[in-house]
Amino acid sequence: MTSATTSAPPTLAATEGHVSATATKVIQPAWVRVMHWTNAVAMILMIMSGWQIYNASPLFDFRFDRSITLGGWLGGALLWHFAAMWLLILNGLAYLVTGFVTGRFRRKLLPISPRAVLADLKAAVTFKLAHDDLTVYNAVQKVLYAGIILVGIVVVLSGLSIWKPVQLHWLVSLFGDYPAARYVHFVCMALICAFLVVHVALAVLVPKSLRAMITGR
Repeated sequence: MTSATTSAPPTLAATEGHVSATATKVIQPAWVRVMHWTNAVAMILMIMSGWQIYNASPLFDFRFDRSITLGGWLGGALLWHFAAMWLLILNGLAYLVTGFVTGRFRRKLLPISPRAVLADLKAAVTFKLAHDDLTVYNAVQKVLYAGIILVGIVVVLSGLSIWKPVQLHWLVSLFGDYPAARYVHFVCMALICAFLVVHVALAVLVPKSLRAMITGR
């Protein structure tokens, strides 16, 4: 004869314990939050001052409106740009080193499957993409975050090439020449702006992700 066993319903204490554990679960650690907001400030300063620098010698047949630029004139914009540049570089290096050392990049961004990217992209455009567990990135997030890290590296390298083309001539040659480095720098800036638009839109659509980046939970 076999006896059937039935599991007892969870007690009130167990349920409360589960809720408490969920509520105190750290989604974004402190170092990520500090570096995220530091990077956001540095990037906005660089973009706005960069637009003023661009206006002094435009690559295309348009200029950015003065109201969205920073610095007032070429000299002022360069001062802002260089100041924010060091903040961005130092913060970015710290983020890369910490991300690799702690294994965060491996856990969060890998693996990336083309099939999963297409499936999640389809779910995203139809507003069916779930955001139940913010500790796990979906495939679209993995591509966007990995991609923006690469773009960030290229924008810094191309910017250094433009800043010191003689001293860093070997770096300029990697982009072809000085004018090519300027175009690469501009394209990277445009990609970062596009990423920021998507990033802010997702934060509005999923407000708990913004809360996690402020409080950590």
